[in-house]
Amino acid sequence: MRLMTCKYLGTLHVGVIQGTHIYLPALAMPWPHSMLDIIDGGAVLMSELALWVKSAPDSCRVPEAEVHVLAPIPRPRKNVICLGLNYADHAQESYAAQGKKVEIPQHPVVFTKAVTSVTGPFDDIPLDPHITTQLDWEVELAVVIGRGGRHIEEHNALDYVFGYTVINDVSARDIQFRHKQYFLGKSLDGTCPMGPCIVTADEIPNPQSLSLRTWVNGVLKQSSTTQAQIFSVAQIIALLSRSLTLEPGDIIATGTPSGVGFARTPPEFLSSGDSVECEIEAIGRLRNRIALVQYHPT
Repeated sequence: MRLMTCKYLGTLHVGVIQGTHIYLPALAMPWPHSMLDIIDGGAVLMSELALWVKSAPDSCRVPEAEVHVLAPIPRPRKNVICLGLNYADHAQESYAAQGKKVEIPQHPVVFTKAVTSVTGPFDDIPLDPHITTQLDWEVELAVVIGRGGRHIEEHNALDYVFGYTVINDVSARDIQFRHKQYFLGKSLDGTCPMGPCIVTADEIPNPQSLSLRTWVNGVLKQSSTTQAQIFSVAQIIALLSRSLTLEPGDIIATGTPSGVGFARTPPEFLSSGDSVECEIEAIGRLRNRIALVQYHPT
């Protein structure tokens, strides 16, 4: 199934995408309005949803144009877990751009993005030039955990996946490099577009065979496949769970391929009015505009 979170007539809904329409179960029956509640409900709730969709009444069918699509999990319970340098070509371009010796990671490079960075798949990405002048793009396959666990074995790690979505790990490179770590430069408000939906794991049996691309103002910037990942989705889940307990609703962004802005000659960064699109095969496309803003103390 293709599940999404949206606002319809001012109310938050979890919907099921069928073609160009969205079915909203809560219009017909008591039903959770949160994707996290759906994930927590496990296989039983998902079976109920699948059965309902087969005979869903027309009164619950809404054209996509009539809803405001949000991130599938608008407010995650925890920071988004991210992998850096998980494609060899991106590791090579990153080190070369910084004048460093190229090293392919032998262990996952792990950091997080703050929950306040999450935004919708079609929402504007704010740019305050007083904060950063080096916003960069990174298309990434994101994994949504459905069943929690610790010390998960690689051979059955995919059994713990609820589904997959698309993330643009927008990065403020000047802040990232200035502070010598990833978190602050990766966590600006509104710099983690996510969506447009979660495709349940049963529809993507092999997450290592998906193409992913990025366009800026219609120009292709990134094009690769998840087959090129250094650490596969199953390996990532197993490795993370050695150190921490993964919980339902956790989101893991699995890294980006080459083609990012700061590693280009000359470097390229996003400016006000730019359009950035990130697409992953079998899931969908993010479309976001860079919007000039200026924050004030609150």
